[in-house]
Amino acid sequence: MPPGETLRLRSGTCRDYAWLMIESLRRLGFACRFVSGYLYDSALDGGDVGMTGSGATHAWLQVYLPGAGWLVYDPTNRITEGFDLIAVAIARHPGQAIPLAGSWFGDASDYLGMEVAVAVRKLGSTPEFS
Repeated sequence: MPPGETLRLRSGTCRDYAWLMIESLRRLGFACRFVSGYLYDSALDGGDVGMTGSGATHAWLQVYLPGAGWLVYDPTNRITEGFDLIAVAIARHPGQAIPLAGSWFGDASDYLGMEVAVAVRKLGSTPEFS
C-alpha cells in the first residue's frame, strides 16, 4: 500500500513498513533499496512464537550512508544486519520484488489447490537420518 495509507491506518505488513521508511529516507536525500527474502528466527526451531515475519517471506530495506556503504534495516522488527535476514531479491520498488507469482493453465475444474510451507533453519540444525 502507499506510504500515506500506512500512516493513515497506523498499520501494515513488513512490505508496507519497509516502503514507508524507504520513501521517508529518500525524501531526506538517502539512496534506498527494497529487499525481499526470509527472516530466520531461532525461536521457531523450538516451536516458539518468533519475530514478526519469521518463517515466511519478509521485507526490509537497505540504505546507503556515505562512508559506511549499504546498511540493512528491518523496520518491522527493528533489527540490523546479521545472518537472520536472508535476501532473495533487491529492487528499487516493491513491485519489482514480488514474493510469489505464477500462472495457471487448464480448466478451472482441474485446479485442486495449492499449499506452500517455508522452513528457514540454520544449516546443521536438523537431525540427519541414515
